[in-house]
Amino acid sequence: MEDKLNITESGGWFESAYIKWTPVSSAVSCKVYVKPSHAADSAYVQIDNELIRRYSACWRADAAGLTAGPYVMKTEVILPDDTKQSTVSGTLTVSANDRTGFAFSGNSEYKTGSGAYKENGTLKDNAQVIYVTSDTAKTVTLDVAVNSSGKKQTGTGIGEILKLRQKGYDTTPLAIRFIGQVTDDDMAGQLNSKGYLEVKGKSSCKEMNMTLEGIGDDATAYGWGILVRNCGNLEIRNLGIMLFPDDGISLDTANCNIWVHNNDIFYGKAGSDADQAKGDGSADVKSGSTYITLSYNHFWDSGKCSLCGMKDTEEFFVTYHHNWYDHSDSRHPRIRAASVHIYNNFFDGNAKYGVGVTKGSSAFVEANFFRHCKYPMMSSLQGTDTLGKGTFSGENGGMIKAFNNHIENASSLIYANSNAGTTGNDAVSFDAYLASARNETVPASYKTLAGETAYNNFDTSRDIGVTPSAIDPLDQVKQIVTTSAGRLDQGDFTWIFDNAVDDVSYDLNAALMSKIRSYVTDLKSVGGE
Repeated sequence: MEDKLNITESGGWFESAYIKWTPVSSAVSCKVYVKPSHAADSAYVQIDNELIRRYSACWRADAAGLTAGPYVMKTEVILPDDTKQSTVSGTLTVSANDRTGFAFSGNSEYKTGSGAYKENGTLKDNAQVIYVTSDTAKTVTLDVAVNSSGKKQTGTGIGEILKLRQKGYDTTPLAIRFIGQVTDDDMAGQLNSKGYLEVKGKSSCKEMNMTLEGIGDDATAYGWGILVRNCGNLEIRNLGIMLFPDDGISLDTANCNIWVHNNDIFYGKAGSDADQAKGDGSADVKSGSTYITLSYNHFWDSGKCSLCGMKDTEEFFVTYHHNWYDHSDSRHPRIRAASVHIYNNFFDGNAKYGVGVTKGSSAFVEANFFRHCKYPMMSSLQGTDTLGKGTFSGENGGMIKAFNNHIENASSLIYANSNAGTTGNDAVSFDAYLASARNETVPASYKTLAGETAYNNFDTSRDIGVTPSAIDPLDQVKQIVTTSAGRLDQGDFTWIFDNAVDDVSYDLNAALMSKIRSYVTDLKSVGGE
């Protein structure tokens, strides 16, 4: 350790900024402040003590809940004689989160999925904040209103706090901030019998005003998953999810206005079925959940990325954008009954298929970058699916409208109205309709072979939560996604896939699993003491 305070790294990210500094051997405590770079020093605001952490080689602090713009951060250490050392970062550029997609549609119940935050990225005025670490998961407390008269009960442990909130009397905005690696052992008594942290509303789409978020680049749910049911206006962001049971994030029943973004989702625990060696669903949407946005998530060799509809029979609405499907195998997503917008995603070496539609669903697939995705788009029992004799799905088909996608090294993609496999005639058995303009409507004459379903043109008939100007140019998608998806600055976990092998193999990567199983946080302590 040194006796002089030196900044080693600093940066801005989505609605947050951070600073790292070398340990000062004689310091007894430290405080950290943040302010807009142009503001006077009187504008400095002290960040919460829990946002300051010690690691092996440095200290780090993250300021959360910032509007977009330039900032500076100041670190101040207190010495034994009560004197102080301080240093100030250079200008840190903070960006706004991309609040688009169906979770932000004007047609939705709450018109937002920002949870405890305002649309400008700052906490709502009366928001509560609690911190969950390996040491506090069972002991963190919060007073929660538990009846219509406002009577408060103290919940102890994150599980009990969420159970009290489930009563539905307390909708105070709540930010639950996870710090460092929090294991299933740390969460003992807080999870349900299947290993999920349950976030539930009292009734269908109950407004929660809640955000579950990781702090920094290393917040990790290790050995457990998140189950969301009956919730409205809920955000899940900046978490690494490793060795989850069954599903990583399960939007299970009757949810609305849910925003899942900037998460790293790794392997889950092996299930009993042959196709569950990597876990089951990484981030599933089902059972009446609607107006959902999944964006900027990084899926690391997932077996089944996202089931979108299970027993659903009624139309629901979901957006997938700017996700990095990094050598994941299938379900990007796999859709039943829903109307789904899929744009600006990077499909990167996918051994089975990209987008799959069944049971009368409609998907608008635009401005995505498909690199060595074996079958970019599939519909049940027709087109490319017939190459596998219907092994994708035995259900009735769904319809895809494709526009302005980059397709590279695909094994098969058959367009209804531009079929390379025929000469001059439309294909009867096809994967997708190729639109020549974004706002083109698909003629009703194009129908699925199984079920005779036409495309419902949802993208031209309703508010889908994104304007044409918000769609990134196709030639920028790969760069944007690979630098912005996942946790802050790509998180603390690194891995380089071997394209020659991993593009075509959907087997579990033993070396990757070994690294995930051996992952241990470098976090040493939380707080500035």
